[in-house]
Amino acid sequence: MSEAAGQQRIWRKSTRSQSSGNGDCVEVACAHWRKSTRSSSTGNGDCVEARPTPAGFELRDSKLGSNSPIFALPTEDFTTLLGNLKTGASA
Repeated sequence: MSEAAGQQRIWRKSTRSQSSGNGDCVEVACAHWRKSTRSSSTGNGDCVEARPTPAGFELRDSKLGSNSPIFALPTEDFTTLLGNLKTGASA
């Protein structure tokens, strides 16, 4: 996913990196969470967020924020889930 396509990445420094200021550190790019367009707009927090990963996608409940469990799905499973949600089919 490119930043030019509207997806900015967050770079996070490894907690194991040295703090000596010599630049020896490892950073990881993390994609932003995106809220579902079908999420409730009533302000009650009922929404699902997703973000791409190298292995597929991750999902979380946004009302729990960083305390939400994160569910990892391969791309094929995520695509199937979206298709079932759109058609109202059960898994």
